[in-house]
Amino acid sequence: MFYAYLPTLRPVILAGLATSLLGMVAACSTSQSRLEQPSTAISQPVGDLRPAATQQASNPAVTRAVGQVTPPPVLVNPRHPDRYVVVPGDTLWDIASMFLQDPWFWPEIWQINPQVANPHLIYPGDVLSLAYINGQPVIQIERGTAGVTRLSPRVRAEPLEDAIPTIPFETLRAFVSRPTIIESSQIETLPYVFAQDEGLIGSVGEDVYVRGTTAPAGTVFSLVHLGDPLVDPDDDEVIGYQGIYVGEGRVSQSGDPSTLLLTESAREALVGDYLLTEDTQTSANYFPRAPEQQVDGSIISVVDGVSLIGQYHVVVINRGARHGLEPGHVLRAFRAGPIVTDKVGGSRLFGEKVRLPDKPAGTMMVFRIFDRMSYALVMEATSEIRVLDKVRNP
Repeated sequence: MFYAYLPTLRPVILAGLATSLLGMVAACSTSQSRLEQPSTAISQPVGDLRPAATQQASNPAVTRAVGQVTPPPVLVNPRHPDRYVVVPGDTLWDIASMFLQDPWFWPEIWQINPQVANPHLIYPGDVLSLAYINGQPVIQIERGTAGVTRLSPRVRAEPLEDAIPTIPFETLRAFVSRPTIIESSQIETLPYVFAQDEGLIGSVGEDVYVRGTTAPAGTVFSLVHLGDPLVDPDDDEVIGYQGIYVGEGRVSQSGDPSTLLLTESAREALVGDYLLTEDTQTSANYFPRAPEQQVDGSIISVVDGVSLIGQYHVVVINRGARHGLEPGHVLRAFRAGPIVTDKVGGSRLFGEKVRLPDKPAGTMMVFRIFDRMSYALVMEATSEIRVLDKVRNP
């Protein structure tokens, strides 16, 4: 019976074989073209060393979920150099400003070189140039003379600390190496100084006694005073306190109480001071980019208590990790428009008080994140910036 149907099945079998062969040829052709075609995809952030899944989720080139912000077109600085050789003392923000009108769009145009170690970082001696691929601006990089050629399978290894920083790191060193905000949710659980030797001033070489920790001997803590409360203007809730740095101490005897030997002192340690573990965050390789989510917050404090906020001042904003903020996110400050009385309108509008639109006042980059708050460094100030001014996506 099978042989009777063979003439009928032969065309079907041949057609199936032909289709399979064509599919295999097409797949091989596609794979070969991918190998030969240079990458033109927009890269991940400079200095972004997060897991690949997290990087993809925050890459502006990836399709954005509902509620995320679609960035405006990238605008090239009309005075950009054709080629630029990176020199010691450069910052990523300054270099991005050479090529772009808005430096936070750097990740949209940065093209990494996968043949070098830490391909997202830039080092002195590297040569940057602007090119256009498929009509889109792309920053290309040529490593310095110590680098490798494109055909070499070896990579160039550079110490991470030699990479140029995003911003002048000295302006932030105290803020990234010392705890300076205490969140309200921490107060009940933090260790605290409850006694000291009578007649002694809490300074280097002296002991204070703490409760609330079972840390072993040798553990190092930072001591902070509680400073001014940080109030969220959205709901008038105290969400934290400014932490005033007191010094450092090392547990010399564990127990309840534990004995803490003061090893560094910026001011007198007092009963009621809180203990925080040392913060090891010291990276200057933040990576400027616009937030992926819509941000609408306020400046709630300025460090050092100045009334007018300018370039390189550090501010506290009432948005943090729970709002989707990450280190490197750039925000724009807005001065609230004044309220003006309408003295021209007819009987229906005359005397009505109208608030004028908010005006952009500067840009800032978030560099340290807490749950409901963040520290941000003012990068540019085009007009006066004050506490309670709004901060939004740039």
